[in-house]
Amino acid sequence: MAQDNARELIDGIRNELKELDGRIKNHRYLAALEDGGVSREALRGFAGHQYHIIGSDMRSVAMLLARHGPLPGRKYLADLFQGESAAYDFCLAFAGALGMDESRLADYEPSPPGVAYAHFVAWLGVYGSAAELAAAFLVNFAAWGANCGRMAKALEERYGFEKSSLAFFEMFANTPPSFETDALEVVAAGLERGVAPRTIRRAARLLQGLELMYWDAMSEL
Repeated sequence: MAQDNARELIDGIRNELKELDGRIKNHRYLAALEDGGVSREALRGFAGHQYHIIGSDMRSVAMLLARHGPLPGRKYLADLFQGESAAYDFCLAFAGALGMDESRLADYEPSPPGVAYAHFVAWLGVYGSAAELAAAFLVNFAAWGANCGRMAKALEERYGFEKSSLAFFEMFANTPPSFETDALEVVAAGLERGVAPRTIRRAARLLQGLELMYWDAMSEL
């Protein structure tokens, strides 16, 4: 029953956010990239923002794992942390192809709307539940992954990047099928513990709105 409720909740959230998803997946930044209209300096900005975002997200997931470790979501959170850690290394590889070392990434000053996403994930890490995070990431990663797939293709074919430097994008474009199953189990467990569906729905809506804000910020680069 809890699994059915979790699936129904996620399906409802996806339906509510369909228009917002479309705006993210059809963002002008992607069209500009595919036309070759994004400069290498702007791509360095993308890498700089992701360096700060992924670094923050690792800490946020670790915080949630520390708070909820004994609960059923611990494996999901541990796997998520490992994924974020791999993304961090892949981000360094992409930045390296742009001539940025980690010192330069650390010195990069992100824009407020460009890292607002990570700040909300940090809020979830401190105050939220594993169910809120799992639902928000599950809904969000579909759009983020689709955009990463388009970016990987454009960066290789239009900009000449080696595949080895694009693992960051390929990773998110090809999340395993178990990602959804595992996330739904965490949401179901949260509902059984009394996490309110409205807070789960709110977390997904806010994160998706901040995802759009991120792409808008990338366009401003």
